[in-house]
Amino acid sequence: MMLAYQTLWDTLIGPFADFAFMRRALVATLALSLSAAPLGVFLTLRRMSLLGDALSHAVLPGVAVGFMLFGVSLTAMATGGVVAGLLVAGLAGLISRSTQLKEDASLAALYLLALALGVALISRQGSQLDLLQILFGSTLGVDRPGLLLVAGVTSVSLLGLAAGYRGLVLETFDPVYMGATGGRGWVWQQGFLVLVVLNLVAGFQTLGTLMAVGLMMLPAVSARLWHDHLSAQLINASAQAMLASLAGLLLSYHLDTPSGPTIIGCAGALYLASLLISPGGWLPQLLKRPHRVA
Repeated sequence: MMLAYQTLWDTLIGPFADFAFMRRALVATLALSLSAAPLGVFLTLRRMSLLGDALSHAVLPGVAVGFMLFGVSLTAMATGGVVAGLLVAGLAGLISRSTQLKEDASLAALYLLALALGVALISRQGSQLDLLQILFGSTLGVDRPGLLLVAGVTSVSLLGLAAGYRGLVLETFDPVYMGATGGRGWVWQQGFLVLVVLNLVAGFQTLGTLMAVGLMMLPAVSARLWHDHLSAQLINASAQAMLASLAGLLLSYHLDTPSGPTIIGCAGALYLASLLISPGGWLPQLLKRPHRVA
């Protein structure tokens, strides 16, 4: 009995009890799960799922410029990432309004250019290790300033979602009615995009610019398979993201794998399980089909 308890402790609790860097990584990813995953739910409802991926790449040139000017300064890189993300989102909207291109097409073009530019700038100024850290993050390397950044973004996001929940829901589900009643839908949309960019910038510190969107979108898509009600989807998405963060950190510790990709892999495993057994998944839908009687 004692041996089983010790094994359980060493497997699940010991890594966090013994190492401060594991505790910081856990707090950072759990905080990010609380704010990023609900935003992913709204992105899926607004049919803007690929926007998160585009913006996660779009922040890279801003991060690169901050790195070139100030070195490994979290404040400079985060500020540059926010500016770059908002600039790309604004340019995509401007292009779609002034040309025949749809916004998704302009976003695709801009984020590819932004990704190429960011990689080129970082490669010229820094080392290969700097490039890999910015692209894929360093969850186990989160320091106190990084933890404060994630905590601050999470606080702002949760307060923003709580304060603007009704307006955001109305603009998401019935933008025509909001416009007819004098509501400024563009205000809600731009405010929402600001929150998305802030969370992606906070995520690059832990998961990297290429992986940050994973914790935002995978739990959100999975949650839609489990629930029809919006509030349930928001809670489910955050819970799945937190579970993936905990499981990913433990697996990366015991198996000596990169923490960021392992966390996203765990989120992907939960998504695959949801595809199979959730109420909206494959197996329940198969069982609902009428069977032919011979």
